[in-house]
Amino acid sequence: MDPILIIENVTKSYIGHKALDDISMEIPRGSIYGLLGPNGAGKTTLIRVVNHMTAPDCGKVLFEGHEITDNDIYTIGYMPEERGLYRKMKVGEQAVFFARIHGLSRSEATHRLRSWFERLDISEWWDKKVEDLSKGMAQKVQFITTVVHEPKLLIFDEPFSGFDPINQDLLKKEILGLRDRGATVIFSTHNMESVEEICDDITLINKSQNILSGPVNEIRRKAGGNTFLVVFNGSQEDFIEAINGHANPIGQPEVIIGGYTQQKIHIPDDSSIRTVIGSLNDKVFLRSFQEIIPSMNDIFIRAVNGTL
Repeated sequence: MDPILIIENVTKSYIGHKALDDISMEIPRGSIYGLLGPNGAGKTTLIRVVNHMTAPDCGKVLFEGHEITDNDIYTIGYMPEERGLYRKMKVGEQAVFFARIHGLSRSEATHRLRSWFERLDISEWWDKKVEDLSKGMAQKVQFITTVVHEPKLLIFDEPFSGFDPINQDLLKKEILGLRDRGATVIFSTHNMESVEEICDDITLINKSQNILSGPVNEIRRKAGGNTFLVVFNGSQEDFIEAINGHANPIGQPEVIIGGYTQQKIHIPDDSSIRTVIGSLNDKVFLRSFQEIIPSMNDIFIRAVNGTL
């Protein structure tokens, strides 16, 4: 897929600290891209470089095929983790102000914003002051001001913080809708469940370096390492005979409800999977055979700890 954003060998250092160490990645157009990593890994620095808020020491960022410039602000939307709303201004007045910064006329800004306020169920807050908003309400306003100018590239830093589960789900649906309407979305998050639900691809940064990149489904499958959970009824001896030469048991068998036994196995060669299933069917009563796909939370921890 044609990348909308290419980051090439970006390095950034501050006094006594290297924040980014030769980072490269490509963001596919029309995708949702997760930027992951523990606190202090370099994610926010990378976002600032992409937004042209700080310059890299070396390397470059290409947006739509050219080195990113200040003019690209009109086709990029950015919602930082530290929200920047003026507490004494009225909500609607401030939203219009931000929309006009991104190039919209007052009338077009007001029209689009009213529609978004109604969509996210905050219309009654238009004439109230920002200081009267709850954290979640302020988050909705910040989200709206980020997307109202319909940018090609959207960057969200911890977009789900401050939201209850209902509003988290609402925001996820809106982000998916933005992607479906052609936008490309990058979001930095610690919420691994959200990564599994909506991300197409991810990059994991640890200690200023890119240690893992790729499609989410592919990464999860590879991390599983051809491990399967077998549930069966029959003797353990027959089970071992059935898999002998093609698979290896992992751990001890466990008796579960219904009198069935469950056992984890590892099949080194993909071509042996059907053979193992056929042999198990011959030797025992096979109740289920399921590949074990690790969660992104497990992969995150293993990758950061160096055990992936």
